[in-house]
Amino acid sequence: MKTVSDNLNIPNLTVKRLVEILTAIYGNAISGGKELKNIPTPFLWGPPGVGKSEGIRQLASELESLTGKHIEVTDVRLLLYTPGDLLGIPVADSERKSAKWLKPKIFDMNPDGDTINILFLDELSSAPQSIQSAAYQLCLDRKVGEHSLPDNCIIIAAGNRTTDRSVSYKMPKALCNRMMHFNIISEFTAWKQWAIDNDIASNIIAFLAMDNSRLYITPDAEDLAYATPRSWAFVSSVLELNDGDFIRAHDSIAACIGNDMAFEFESFCKGAINMPDLDEIFKGVCADFPRGYDTVYALISALIKRIHAYRDTVSTEELDNICTYVKRFPKDFMMLFVSDLKTIHGIESKLKNCVSLNSWLESN
Repeated sequence: MKTVSDNLNIPNLTVKRLVEILTAIYGNAISGGKELKNIPTPFLWGPPGVGKSEGIRQLASELESLTGKHIEVTDVRLLLYTPGDLLGIPVADSERKSAKWLKPKIFDMNPDGDTINILFLDELSSAPQSIQSAAYQLCLDRKVGEHSLPDNCIIIAAGNRTTDRSVSYKMPKALCNRMMHFNIISEFTAWKQWAIDNDIASNIIAFLAMDNSRLYITPDAEDLAYATPRSWAFVSSVLELNDGDFIRAHDSIAACIGNDMAFEFESFCKGAINMPDLDEIFKGVCADFPRGYDTVYALISALIKRIHAYRDTVSTEELDNICTYVKRFPKDFMMLFVSDLKTIHGIESKLKNCVSLNSWLESN
């Protein structure tokens, strides 16, 4: 997915697509022995909670697998920094009758050739201007004052847009022209794959599948809690800590995504609470059938999560039983199930021998 933002005149990318692009750029540079300092600093623009920080962690994992090098990430939240945290602290040098600057912690990186450092300068656009000046020097010159970054360091910056109702300062145009700019957006299909891989609660995935717009809600000026990919991950953690009891966890859920969205989510969970037994579906003996779209969405998400969790041990017979059962759903739901099923790595060979699935695919 790639479009052009009308307001910023830069490409709109999901976190997944951003990771693919940066992995290719830096992977080719590292493998080809190219100097990292010659690559313009990427600047990731986007609203709070859209997944920019998670993207950096994914990038580190991809580069480690691709290059075989150890990747160390230094995550710097510039909004919490003072100029001394970047410039260092001056101390007297009695021999030279001058001052020298103690090296800040962020410059204490491993310069070894088997290591790649990623310096992630987050919340740059929200930081005080004195901090921004030092951070921009890092991005452009790879140094601040007397301190330089090692040659094996990748610099990536991120910040909120002035339209995101966060504290944000406009970047000077001359500086803009010396960076690569990406606008990070939330997109449900990409997020759903991440959610399945990261064990996000299946009822959250099902709820958002019914209405993708709930993944990210633009907050009103006075809103403190609102729905974002990050806050939905918080809700999943809260549910897990409450053994999945969404009634008991109500206040904590509302504290993450706001009162209105919490009531909508809980209403959905109540409607989907009487799902057919998953074990019986796996065994091919389930006679119950879900009533209502909310229950169907919840059941599909629960099945996908269960298959993903047991992808190494689930049998072809069990997959065949599941597909035979889901084929009774309306065609759109079977298509949704098949689409999610094909994203689960490790069951490809079993799916090839799944008679029920293949007969449906031939017909549809």
